[in-house]
Amino acid sequence: MFRRTFWFTAGAAAGVWATTKVNRKLKQLTPENLAATAANKALETGHRLKDRAVGFALDVRDGMAQREAELGDALGLNASVDPELPAPRHYAAIENRNKPKTYVVDGTTYSYNRNEDH
Repeated sequence: MFRRTFWFTAGAAAGVWATTKVNRKLKQLTPENLAATAANKALETGHRLKDRAVGFALDVRDGMAQREAELGDALGLNASVDPELPAPRHYAAIENRNKPKTYVVDGTTYSYNRNEDH
C-alpha cells in the first residue's frame, strides 16, 4: 500500500514540476516577452559598442597627439628658437603668396586668374 502511495505522489509531483516548466517556457515565448528580451539585448549591445567606440576614439586621440609631438620634434617646430637662425616661416597650405600674373592690352589689365568672373 505504501508503494502505491509513494508512486502516486512521485507521479503527481513530476506532473506538477513538468507543468510549471512548460508554463514558464510558454510565458517566455510570448511575443511581448520576446520583444522585451530583444530590446534589452539590443540596448546592452549598443552600450557595449558605444563604450568600445569611445575607448577607440580616445586611443586614436592619444596616438595622434603623440605622433604630432614626434613630428614636431623631428621638424624642429617644438625646439627653442636659436638666436643665430631666422624664425621659421609658417604658411597656410592653400595660401597663395604670389600675386596673379597680369598683362595689359590696349590699356586694359587682364589677369591669368581663371577663378575670377568675366
